[in-house]
Amino acid sequence: MRAIAMTTLRGLLGRRRMILLLLLAGLPVLVALLIRIGGGRADATGILDTLGIRTILPLVALVVGTASIGSEIEDGTLLYQLIKPIPRWQTALAKVAVAVGVTVVLAVPPLIMTGLLTAGIGPASLGVTLGFALAAMAGGAAYAVAFTALGALTTRALIAGLAYTLLWEGVLAGLLEGTRFLSIRQATLGIAAVLTGREVGVDPLDPA
Repeated sequence: MRAIAMTTLRGLLGRRRMILLLLLAGLPVLVALLIRIGGGRADATGILDTLGIRTILPLVALVVGTASIGSEIEDGTLLYQLIKPIPRWQTALAKVAVAVGVTVVLAVPPLIMTGLLTAGIGPASLGVTLGFALAAMAGGAAYAVAFTALGALTTRALIAGLAYTLLWEGVLAGLLEGTRFLSIRQATLGIAAVLTGREVGVDPLDPA
């Protein structure tokens, strides 16, 4: 099981994929830095919500989750893993665990940095940052599990994942309240709202 996890991890850490993931994960930090340097006023809750939870978290999880098994299906290496005398559930568990770990490691620290840059380091501000970080850990794990499963079901997992993120969560969940119970985003934002005591879904920038 450990060998499978290490093989999956090495496959995820390809140069081009890692550059893409680091650019995605660093985007909220860059925005927070630009606002800070420009002297603008930023609503930390809005930025962590809009850029962190709604945008970067699902995209990072999508790239990681679909690649953790989908790339091995495409190049045929998964077949060699399945013929080993290891229960298939252990193979699946190893890949899911790696996807969850990589997603959380890539997505949560930049979210914390963004919160510190926009909210500051006061007790209340740290509470907001910590609340969003914990929510992102839960949401990132859920996204990673879902997208890893999607990668095992279809070779078009990236497209299907984008459709889920953009159409189901971005459009339908906003128009049809009954669809929200199948939205990882809504569950994650709900956790953030409970932990921070703040309203989520506001504009990321306050008026000057």
